[in-house]
Amino acid sequence: MDLELMDRRIPETLESRTMLRKELKVFVQQKSLCPPVSLKQLEILANEFVGGRSELKGMTSWLMVEINNQLWLDIIATIPHSRRLIMLPKCLSKHGECEAEFDEYGLLCHRCGRCLIPSIEDKAEQLGMLSIVAEGFTQVIDLIENSVVDAVIGVSCLDSLEKAFPLLVGHAVPGLAVALNDSGCINTHVDNAYVEELMSIVNPSEHTLLDHDAIRKQINQWFMPEELECIMGKPDDRTSRACLDWMTTGGKRWRPYLLCAVYQAITGDTRMNEDVHRAAVAVECFHKASLIHDDIEDKDLTRYGQPTVNALYGDAYAINVGDALLGEGYRILAKSNNMELVRLIADAHSALCKGQGAELEWCASPHPIELDFSLSIFRNKTVPAFEVSLLLGLACTGNHAHLRPMLKNYSEALGIAYQLKDDLEDFCQDNELALRPSAVYALRCMHPDWNDDDVKEEISRMVDQYKQEALDALNDLDGIELKRLLYQVTEKILK
Repeated sequence: MDLELMDRRIPETLESRTMLRKELKVFVQQKSLCPPVSLKQLEILANEFVGGRSELKGMTSWLMVEINNQLWLDIIATIPHSRRLIMLPKCLSKHGECEAEFDEYGLLCHRCGRCLIPSIEDKAEQLGMLSIVAEGFTQVIDLIENSVVDAVIGVSCLDSLEKAFPLLVGHAVPGLAVALNDSGCINTHVDNAYVEELMSIVNPSEHTLLDHDAIRKQINQWFMPEELECIMGKPDDRTSRACLDWMTTGGKRWRPYLLCAVYQAITGDTRMNEDVHRAAVAVECFHKASLIHDDIEDKDLTRYGQPTVNALYGDAYAINVGDALLGEGYRILAKSNNMELVRLIADAHSALCKGQGAELEWCASPHPIELDFSLSIFRNKTVPAFEVSLLLGLACTGNHAHLRPMLKNYSEALGIAYQLKDDLEDFCQDNELALRPSAVYALRCMHPDWNDDDVKEEISRMVDQYKQEALDALNDLDGIELKRLLYQVTEKILK
């Protein structure tokens, strides 16, 4: 969705803006929505609020901003002021009179009192909030991802907010935004009392945000050699040593991370139990085994900048190491006494092999295909890799089975979007003639008259379509931290 094409009219008076904010509060409360919500859903809500009211025509962007505020208010009220940031635009200063300088962090106010900036910064200091005066929201994302702050209140013109909104929504940042009351970049104005009201909100109840860094640190610790030996046993033969070495080598360990993050987001329990630990190691065993087999099938000799297992030991021995890791994964899961974990892994394992088998069969005898053929391979080969980690994390909670259909729908759309994006990147790097049944090849077969740009445009459209389908699958999810996690996963994987 291109927000820049939407109307940007702002209610003309403070009285009308205040009245609409009160109406929107009631409107959002009646919806019982859980943040974050996608830009598409915000637009739908804004249009529903407008209805047939002619006086609101052209205010879609402003209403979307204010609806998003109402969704996040209660959560941000629980976040300590010391973990909040207020971001102000330079255009609030007096044009031609401001003597402040800019450095890499933003404007260095001289506190001359000619504009609102010093009073808002004083309020922030009084509350214990961070404040910056800068253009653009990219640095805000950095502050969030580096755990400097947990929430942001941004003041900006609608034009800038429209550019920043996809960034903030995509990263599921707990955020409030206040649009300037006039356009242009000189001597602008804002509803100062409203800004200070948003800065001051507080709720004594506590909402614990998911600590992604702590999860990653725990997982990295689990995959240290001495920790792995506690789960996999001390290696006493060459195959066991090769398995252990490969498990400690490279990779981002996305699957264990997703499993643990889903578990924590649902339960709020930061003390991950033995079932979670075992499942996290097991899912990585299966992933590492699949990489060994992929490298053999593709005749790849390096991975993570190091020799592959087949390069080190030869294909036959590498097959044995991969098989050993599969067996190790099942052995570890069997210790949990939770047969649902074993069944989930077995289902994913079977689906992945079917998908890989269909691709290998085609590669042995290439023939023209349609897009549905490619998508069916994606559903079997790529989707299970996303789905299994989420469902394992869910199964470790011992409950919440009602979330499973939602996670399956989300995983299917995300997995297809990811593979389409991968095909598009290969195509843009002039690798579209690689012998595999990609979406690029399917479109070439279906539309021989299309040029390269036509193919790229269609796949880009499909990536956006399936990304939106993934987010739409989360619309009815009522767990804020799980929903935030999945929004963030979508953004990182499809960035």
